[in-house]
Amino acid sequence: MSKTKQSIGNYRWSICGLLFFATTINYLDRQVLSLTWNDFIAPEFHWTNNDYGNITALFSIFYAVSLLFAGKFVDFMDTKKGFLWAIGVWSVGACLHAFAGIATSGIITGNWFVGFEGAKDAISTVNDTALVLNVSVTLFIFARFVLAVGEAGNFPAAIKTTAEYFPKKDRAFSTSIFNAGATVGALAAPITIPFIAKAFGWEMAFIIIGALGFIWMGFWVFMYDKPERHPRVNAAELEYIQQDDVADSKLVGYVPETTTKVTFKDCFRYKQTWAFAFGKFMTDGVWWFFLFWTPAYLSSVYDMDSTEAAFPLFILYLITLLSIIGGWLPTYFVEKKGMNPYEGRMRAMLIFAFFPLLALIAQPLGHISYWLPVIIIGISGAAHQAWSANIFTTVGDMFPKKAIATITGIGGLAGGLGSTLINKGSGVLFDYTKETEMVFMGFKGIEAGYFIIFSICAVCYLIGWTVMKSLVPKYAPIKDL
Repeated sequence: MSKTKQSIGNYRWSICGLLFFATTINYLDRQVLSLTWNDFIAPEFHWTNNDYGNITALFSIFYAVSLLFAGKFVDFMDTKKGFLWAIGVWSVGACLHAFAGIATSGIITGNWFVGFEGAKDAISTVNDTALVLNVSVTLFIFARFVLAVGEAGNFPAAIKTTAEYFPKKDRAFSTSIFNAGATVGALAAPITIPFIAKAFGWEMAFIIIGALGFIWMGFWVFMYDKPERHPRVNAAELEYIQQDDVADSKLVGYVPETTTKVTFKDCFRYKQTWAFAFGKFMTDGVWWFFLFWTPAYLSSVYDMDSTEAAFPLFILYLITLLSIIGGWLPTYFVEKKGMNPYEGRMRAMLIFAFFPLLALIAQPLGHISYWLPVIIIGISGAAHQAWSANIFTTVGDMFPKKAIATITGIGGLAGGLGSTLINKGSGVLFDYTKETEMVFMGFKGIEAGYFIIFSICAVCYLIGWTVMKSLVPKYAPIKDL
């Protein structure tokens, strides 16, 4: 059969499926703590909101700094080995959390050879609660550090894989599909993790969920290779995947991509890098706030335990699955309205930036029913994930493939710094408003704190979009990197 008549294969979607499951596992692993700390871990170790805020803020810092180097690492190791290292490290980190109780018992009492229940019994006999708190928080911070270092490799590797397996016009859609794994992970977490913790102990929740990553590694080893070398990618599919390379080669001033390593200094010379980084800085923290603090919000404001909050959280993240539209909309603008990929993406991102404004009324409407803020947070989460799928693909639009993971890492660092600020600030604010019974805009105590943070989250996307558009007003791919 001739190449021109050969039907286009679909193996690229199998690779996209692997990226989806990796992202699902990624988000399941980081959600275990947020769904177990309030009901199971805090009573055992005497944590406060501020302690939890410190742990989540430090996780964001570790994740942010690791992203900067994870992108370079993935570009250096290349996609297959880089992804294996990433998920292997984060799966070890996820499982490490389970042994924080035993380690706390060992450090304080000197008895290391106890099981999970023995550790609980030993800790309960310690009169110095401040010592228990400090030791346990330190151990959880270490486990979060290992988790963050590994998890930082997921998105640089996934975005690089998408650029390898999809033409530019399909990248937003394929990214929105694998990025939906974040939503599915968040969706599966509240209907599994609290019940595992309740039935088998919070430690087993970390171990069971953490082990999923090791299973994924086996599939990646046997299923992934570069498309030009993969026996499952036929000639017609390879031609479809590489259509941009052919089109770009016909442009005036075309410069073939080299294999020269890209440095950070090189990347920061371009406004495109700064635009991507600022967009991530302004918006990543919003998603992390909703992910880490919504279970605590339902507990603090509506007195729900983790199992009672499971169904509202499930519905919240089910709504977030609407984010897949985020991949379709720019394709519509490109194919139906004749826009270039960047113009179509920015138009779509502007639309998505308006939806988080609903967060301004989440807390006021919460006095009618907790379902109203749940639905609003779900819509805001869907808007974020749609925005996220598109901001990631602006990197592939603008930069050569050899720089994609590095630029993604730089943006991840910026996003992590934004996440650190909002998570640390939220923990301090919530404890302060609770203790002082502060009144703000008609809200009192911790409700005032949540109203303030919801209001900040509401406007972040429009600010981010405005600055991005100012820095890069038109489609301007990098040709000299």
